[in-house]
Amino acid sequence: MAAPTAGKVVYEQDGIFIHSSTERNEDQDSLISGILRIIEKDGELVVEYKPLEDGVDLSNMLYAGKDSSSVVEWTQSPTEKTQKNAEHQHSYEAEWDMINTVSFKKKPYTNGEGTSNHVHERSKWAFFFNVIDLKTIKIKLEGWSHLVFCLKDETSLPALHFHQGGSDLFIDCLKKYVLINESLFDERVLIVSNYNKALSQSFENLFDDTTFGLVQKFRKDPYTTTMGGFSKVTNYLFDAFRGADVEHQQRPAAEMADSLNEVIPGLEINHQEEPGFEVIKRIDLGTKPDVQRREPVSVEDWTKNMDTEGRIQNVHDLKQRIFNGGLCHAVRKEAWKFLLGYFPWNSTRDDRKVSQKRKTDEYFRMKLQWKSVSEEQEKRNSRLRDYRSLIEKDVNRTDRTNTFYEGPDNPGLILLHDILMTYCMYDFDLGYVQGMSDLLSPVLYVMENEVDAFWCFVSFMDQMHHNFEEQMQGMKTQLIQLSTLLRLLDLAFWNYLESQDSGFLYFCFRWLLICFKREFSFQDVLRLWEVMWTGLPCQNFHLLVCCAILDSEKQKMMDEHYGFNEILKHINELSMKLDVEEVLRKAEAICFQIKNCKDLPYAVREILEVIPDTTTPAAEICEHRALDTRSPPNATCTDELQPNPVPNGRD
Repeated sequence: MAAPTAGKVVYEQDGIFIHSSTERNEDQDSLISGILRIIEKDGELVVEYKPLEDGVDLSNMLYAGKDSSSVVEWTQSPTEKTQKNAEHQHSYEAEWDMINTVSFKKKPYTNGEGTSNHVHERSKWAFFFNVIDLKTIKIKLEGWSHLVFCLKDETSLPALHFHQGGSDLFIDCLKKYVLINESLFDERVLIVSNYNKALSQSFENLFDDTTFGLVQKFRKDPYTTTMGGFSKVTNYLFDAFRGADVEHQQRPAAEMADSLNEVIPGLEINHQEEPGFEVIKRIDLGTKPDVQRREPVSVEDWTKNMDTEGRIQNVHDLKQRIFNGGLCHAVRKEAWKFLLGYFPWNSTRDDRKVSQKRKTDEYFRMKLQWKSVSEEQEKRNSRLRDYRSLIEKDVNRTDRTNTFYEGPDNPGLILLHDILMTYCMYDFDLGYVQGMSDLLSPVLYVMENEVDAFWCFVSFMDQMHHNFEEQMQGMKTQLIQLSTLLRLLDLAFWNYLESQDSGFLYFCFRWLLICFKREFSFQDVLRLWEVMWTGLPCQNFHLLVCCAILDSEKQKMMDEHYGFNEILKHINELSMKLDVEEVLRKAEAICFQIKNCKDLPYAVREILEVIPDTTTPAAEICEHRALDTRSPPNATCTDELQPNPVPNGRD
């Protein structure tokens, strides 16, 4: 990292002292006078302290790797520091793009015979760090005020004494760039968090700071907060409200829940004063019908539905088959293009060839836009620079256990990176938001083609776009809709969640955000997505998938009296343990229950776009289809509703 003073100085004050005891006289304070600066450079904020000494050589200062701050381990001897930093540098240079490690590099420093011991004594106190690595600030205002910076790796820098006052001005300046709150447990400690754009933090860094409250994290970075490492989410929730010095103290669940309800304005899902609010009363939905899944659509099944010119015939019946059993993998590469809207269902082979040629040209024109940006240009384009940085970090963490993406220098990773960068050119307002790599990865895996994967991803993002917008309107709407459905399906369970301060359904946030990508195995995700893309058997079928999962777990939660923390922990630990076929069966059965309800509330009809069927019970429909000679013996009981024009639509 270059000397930080090369940037824009937004705060500067001299007469800042470090009180140091010298080796010559440990009882006597040696005052090191210096300048404290806050420097803005290339979108980053750096705090720098430099002793006032003509002979100070900035090369003595430690400087950071790309993902960490410069930090001095003040308790280490110079030899230990040099050895440790060299080891970190070796690891960092080799694998910084594969794992997010805290690592440090140090410029060569030699305490030669010709170097003044006095100069060394003063210059060794020089330090600077990136504000994103600042964890807390300890303050003392009595007498000479002083500040102590504590970094996220638990390093404490020397106390800076403001002999002429002005520490409050420094804090005020810092507040323009970061969020600073007083600790709940010690008024002398200020908790620092960053005003990051949505999803701008890496997964690992998010959970490094256990004293930074969950609410603040969720407010500033809701997506990353819910998408962090599975095993860390639960532990983090338990620790989030504990003070730095209070090991076992914890805030009440009700207080945590109330804070979470304030995170997304308008998310309070029990507002009966809301215009158009409809009270959902207990309704007898009857028992769920026994729904069976079918075999996946084979290559032969697919080609049977194509005429001589390549048009897909019997589109609704084909979608019904896909909903009932999914697709065999050999069909996915072609079928997904239709399901996602890349190819129109009524297009011919010639139509598709012409369209592909046009789309290929359009894709590479957009790709050229970011490929041709020089380093000098990018220095003046902070948004593109931020997009690229976040994409590079996320790509190197996405599905690395999948053979398609595993290993170093994997071409799949390069394609992921290039497609996501090109999407930034396609939709620069949205750009890249953390979580989008999760949506692209299965699409690229199936397509095995850069251009086709891009345009299928574009269609997928058209459906998911509202999830990633800054105002989170799509997420608000879906959580409110899910709550409405849950009240209809099992009012007792919903009331139980409310009694445990979990009625806001925050634990479903990640499910909805990235379409269950991290809840099922990779192959199960492929099956789930293609089923939902049919738009059958109702609008917002993905909400019924949520209901199906909760239906399977509700008894355990209620019987064992799970509280706020236990509910979050339990739901989190379901990841990769769910059976997609079982979940789909139950979700479809729930759809039948709802459709068969005679007094279906208007709010539910609007969410699912269903018309209650009061003439034929669901069980009779299943029996009729089981006897249908055109279907195999294990024919599935499904809804005959017309598909929604926009599959898996978001209100």
